[in-house]
Amino acid sequence: MGFAHVISACKGPPPSPGADDKKVKNPSSTALLLLPRLWCYNSGVSSPTKKSHEGINNRLALVMKSGKYTLGHKTVLRSLRSSKGKLILISNNCPPLRKSEIEYYAMLSKVGVHHYNGNNVDLGTACGKYFRVSCLSIIDPGDSDIINTLPGDQ
Repeated sequence: MGFAHVISACKGPPPSPGADDKKVKNPSSTALLLLPRLWCYNSGVSSPTKKSHEGINNRLALVMKSGKYTLGHKTVLRSLRSSKGKLILISNNCPPLRKSEIEYYAMLSKVGVHHYNGNNVDLGTACGKYFRVSCLSIIDPGDSDIINTLPGDQ
């Protein structure tokens, strides 16, 4: 089964209910036709979480370009102890003990905490870095309005 055949299978009107189990003479293409064809349709409308995620990434890129920040657990705690941090971003796969420690320090220093909807690789990529970032502290937002637009999840 060629690549062009797969693309041509994705064109056309959306499948009707029960149209997924058609009988086909060619046994090599039965596996593809028995699967629901919904995977090949993209309505072009992105979900609200994806749009907000892109907005966060754009604001974060502006902070990296024009503001001041610290990356990593140790420097985030240092910025919280010295009351320099304005907003803390934590990835969703940050270890629970570190996450609770950062949240505790942020609560004591009255700083907003935003739980980034992505893992540490995604957060590092959003920062424009080629390494993983589990948490970051924004000290000076620069030209970005990230502190006003991201509510702290305290």
